[in-house]
Amino acid sequence: MLSFENTEIAFRYKTNADLSRARMLFTAIANPGLVKMGKSLTYFALKMHLPVAWAIKPTLYKHFVGGETLGECEETVRLLRKFKVHSILDYSVEGGKDQITMQRTLDETLRSVVHAAKHPDIPFAVFKPTAFASQQVLTMASENNIPDEETTKAIQFFRDSVEKLCKTAFENDIPIMIDAEDSWYQPFVDQVVTGMMEKYNKQKAIVYNTLQMYRTDRLDFLKDALRKAEEGNYYLGMKFVRGAYMEKERKRAAERGYPSPIQPDKESTDWNYDAGIAFSVDHLDRISVFNGSHNEKSNRLLTEQMERLGIPRNENRIWFSQLYGMSDHISFNLADEGYNVTKYIPYGPVRNILPYLIRRAEENTSIAGQTGRELALLEQERLRRKSKQK
Repeated sequence: MLSFENTEIAFRYKTNADLSRARMLFTAIANPGLVKMGKSLTYFALKMHLPVAWAIKPTLYKHFVGGETLGECEETVRLLRKFKVHSILDYSVEGGKDQITMQRTLDETLRSVVHAAKHPDIPFAVFKPTAFASQQVLTMASENNIPDEETTKAIQFFRDSVEKLCKTAFENDIPIMIDAEDSWYQPFVDQVVTGMMEKYNKQKAIVYNTLQMYRTDRLDFLKDALRKAEEGNYYLGMKFVRGAYMEKERKRAAERGYPSPIQPDKESTDWNYDAGIAFSVDHLDRISVFNGSHNEKSNRLLTEQMERLGIPRNENRIWFSQLYGMSDHISFNLADEGYNVTKYIPYGPVRNILPYLIRRAEENTSIAGQTGRELALLEQERLRRKSKQK
């Protein structure tokens, strides 16, 4: 049975100095008060236009980010590939604020698509919908509430941006994933992405939608998407994640008096996630699967299903992925066993990528056992290396 316990494989790309830095970082992240204070100080520094790169770049940034530009990420991409791990470069600058920022983000994301197509170690491109429209615009579009010409133009810019990115991906034969958003404006994103699948997934999955499986409706959505794909004779690309906005989703539902769209507990979410993956693999003739999970059980279940169905480990319609800087014990042990594995690597200027870094810190603080698991594995590898030197 596949084991995720081999820390020699998990951390062999890290030097002793890298291990020590990672241990100090996760020790700090394990302190909720410290993370909260760091967040407040960081946003204060940004508001006051104070320099923050000197503190962030050698710590959080170095651990979770590939670099400021595509070129700066190349060293990380090459290093990971030595150990059979691929990369996905995600321009993680928050967009959706003004036209200049959105256009700049679009131009950079287009460059990342073309760059991925030319790079054998980068099998996917990716973008976040709110890079090209505000949450308010996407909400109004989802509710079919278009109050004025300005909103109409903003919606059209979003459609045009997504079209341009998907068309470029199709022309360059590189799959492109569209991240998921909050449930109340995901309907419009789903509508636009489905249209792109109908147009560009005629021969294979180029355009991938993202399903947040902590939502109660996503398994039915997946089954309905398959029905539409079969009727329309196109292929589905599906990226699976558990979800990242649980507290916000439940709070909004309570405030507005509608049923929570989120599963009632972790067990239900886990079941829903694994059911979605299993359903997709059972329909691999029509659905390509991107398994974006830090859960050991879910990753193991997928490998067991592949083995049971006689699916080769390097089947190009099934990929495993974890975030850069997290769950190396999963990524590198899977890759060592011959499975298709990627690391999701964000890039962008330090100041602009801070919201992403703060989310990573908060996520590691709030997810039960996540930081403790990382620290235990790092310590295990430190002791292994120390004993080997004797």
